[in-house]
Amino acid sequence: MTQTDHPVSSGTSRQTASAYAEAGVDVDANDRLIPRYRELAREASRPEQVGGVGAFSGLFDLSAYERPVLAASTDGVGTKVMIASLAGRLEGVGRDLVNHCINDILCAGAAPLFFLDYLAAHKLSEDDKVAVVSGIAAACRESGVALLGGETADMPDLYPSGHFDLAGTIVGVLKRGREVTGERIVPGDVVLGLPSNGLHTNGYSLARSVFGLRPQDGSWAERVSRVERVEPALGESLADALLRQHRSYWPELRNSLELIKGIAHITGGGIAGNLERVLPRGVNARLDSEAWTTAWRVPPIFDLIAQRGSISAAEMYRVLNMGVGMAIVVAAADAASLLSEIPEAAQIGEIESGDSSVSGRVAIMTSDGEIERGIGVP
Repeated sequence: MTQTDHPVSSGTSRQTASAYAEAGVDVDANDRLIPRYRELAREASRPEQVGGVGAFSGLFDLSAYERPVLAASTDGVGTKVMIASLAGRLEGVGRDLVNHCINDILCAGAAPLFFLDYLAAHKLSEDDKVAVVSGIAAACRESGVALLGGETADMPDLYPSGHFDLAGTIVGVLKRGREVTGERIVPGDVVLGLPSNGLHTNGYSLARSVFGLRPQDGSWAERVSRVERVEPALGESLADALLRQHRSYWPELRNSLELIKGIAHITGGGIAGNLERVLPRGVNARLDSEAWTTAWRVPPIFDLIAQRGSISAAEMYRVLNMGVGMAIVVAAADAASLLSEIPEAAQIGEIESGDSSVSGRVAIMTSDGEIERGIGVP
């Protein structure tokens, strides 16, 4: 949960504290949050934690781990928080944040250990702050992650009233020598994909523009009406489709890491932009979008964004995950084992020889033609 650092000491006069509240920071309200946060953190704890929540730092004992290598990542959920605010559904973005970060360190083969959050806002209610942190705590608890601490900051003037931003840091561990780096990827390996359930946590500035959900697109009430209206093409509201929780792939992949040569979390930059990050020099990846569009149902929100915004396939694939949440590279001989272990997975491409002087390129065959991304490719 979050400890709140207060620049006003306990000896500050009531008059000064009141002046601070008038300036936009309610210290008393923040003090009331701490017990609520502490209770949430107790629900997401691990035995390796040393001490409780509320100190200036969190402590974690690594003595039980053999030759530990730590993996760390910091990220946010972008402007998805603005849609969550419109819909009044704040707990979900806390879950999004944790799962996104878990996936990032999973790409190195790391098991998640502990998480710290940062919530910055202006005039966000106590209950709304607790809703965000409760989502963080719930996602931590579900993945066996300790919620070790964090920070809640009131930021008048920096954020409009009622607006907030959310970020977090995760730390995980793996045994030295078991790092998943992509260095062992060779021609003949295959690419497996796991499905996304929507945009996850990327592309929301584009989505808000397409669907008229930006502040300049009308009054708050008008935008709430748009986001809550059922879209026939979706069979649900935009809020339902756009706020669907970012999946964590830790449960599916945790027992198969020794067979995996490379893992790419498909976030901003799309499938090609993220897969190329794990390809070594001398190999390329060739993917076929028909492989996953027939293997599973791609969320219709992608087609609706493209149609409503008149957005090209190249732009869609560059910005969004297009139905693939995670791509993994394995030896062809291990593919059948992985596919039986992970029923949702499907083979979506293969690794080919490439220019040995550059890092790998990625080409995706789509119904609109080939889309390529790589070093030197716009």
